[in-house]
Amino acid sequence: MGKFHIHPAVLEVARIFKQHHKEVFLVGGAVRDLVRGKDAKDWDLATNAKPGEVQAMFRRVIPTGIKHGTVTILYRGLSIETTTFRTEGTYSDGRRPDTIRFANTIEEDLSRRDFSMNALALELPEQRLVDPYDGQADIKKRIIRCVGEAAERFSEDGLRPLRAIRFAAQLQFSIEPNTLAAIPLALPITAKVAIERVRDELDKILGSEQPSQAFRLMEATGMLSLFLPELQACRNVEQKGFHQFDVLDHLLFSCDAAPRDKLVVRLAALLHDIGKPAVRAKDELGIWTFYRHEEVSTNMARDILSRLKYPNAVIDQVCHLISVHMFHYDDSWTDAAVRRFIVRVGEAALEDLLDLRRADTWGTFGKEPPAGLNQSLVDRVHRVLAKDKALSIKDLAVNGEDLAQLGIPRGPLMGRILKELFETVLDDPGQNTKETLLRIAQRLHEKLT
Repeated sequence: MGKFHIHPAVLEVARIFKQHHKEVFLVGGAVRDLVRGKDAKDWDLATNAKPGEVQAMFRRVIPTGIKHGTVTILYRGLSIETTTFRTEGTYSDGRRPDTIRFANTIEEDLSRRDFSMNALALELPEQRLVDPYDGQADIKKRIIRCVGEAAERFSEDGLRPLRAIRFAAQLQFSIEPNTLAAIPLALPITAKVAIERVRDELDKILGSEQPSQAFRLMEATGMLSLFLPELQACRNVEQKGFHQFDVLDHLLFSCDAAPRDKLVVRLAALLHDIGKPAVRAKDELGIWTFYRHEEVSTNMARDILSRLKYPNAVIDQVCHLISVHMFHYDDSWTDAAVRRFIVRVGEAALEDLLDLRRADTWGTFGKEPPAGLNQSLVDRVHRVLAKDKALSIKDLAVNGEDLAQLGIPRGPLMGRILKELFETVLDDPGQNTKETLLRIAQRLHEKLT
């Protein structure tokens, strides 16, 4: 096996350990990535040196988790997390070990890892690979397999079943049958996991090439019902018409089709029709209808994302996209209609909404929509944005101070008049002059009082 490319600063750190007669190994995702032929992103080390000894070796060390044997070495611009070999006791809460004791060998340390592909260590600086659980072979076969007994590993940390599913989506690996079979049995432990840890795994799933792979595994193992029961409720909810799939498959295909680097759009794609089961009804012709589903979906998405403790800014952006996703553009729209569309959606959200529309269309038909989808609307929007500058009340040629000088009192009446003026300008931007708007405001004031 040839040598891997290790960051020079990491090799320098390793040589300092060796000068102090200490063993040091690269561990974790970095080794897995290197074996896969990828560049390593995080540099995590395991050593037989105690935390105090590591602190004595290096000038800049942060005691990030010193009671667990972990310190972070700051060296030549890198943050290198370094942990003393350790083994762990029982996990009575399914989240963290009751006790930790330092171990003597790297093999003991690797025995506590979750999956064989993560139980690899590369001794530095000589690059000797330590692989007691055939992780290298599993990586080549693209298999996720627990270290030892899957039930035991999952009982130690309830997040591990979800990590297995996330890795399957991220790496495009399959989960080995015994490991997969242990996931449903571990759900009572998984249910205890802090929801923030679950959300972080979901974010990684949503950042993978094909999130649907993970959500289908979650469905098959019962985990979807545990964390996203509203999604599970979309299974077998038929739509008919031009829809080829039930609501759940439509949402999963839409999620896959959304840009993978846009978390907000992927969340919106996953949840944009989540309210359909709640509003489904048959009309007089026996055809399923979903009236107001965008409104119900918006409210349900807010509840789901709040439960998963997403930041308020993310929740607001996702829910806004869902609330406005049901628009039906055609070339007969007037410029005033395009301006109202821009105002309703918000200029900042336009690109995301069009990404969502493209993903929604892909999820409806199961194939990539034409490259020019929405292009006519995009062109109209660009033309309007280029020539029309009054797209919010603050862009009007008059303000509250101007209206007050007309004798219009501040308060609800002034707010109503400003809204009426804005509607006038949306219909005809040529009316946006101070003289014209003051004249209209005066007439409105006389009419409304």
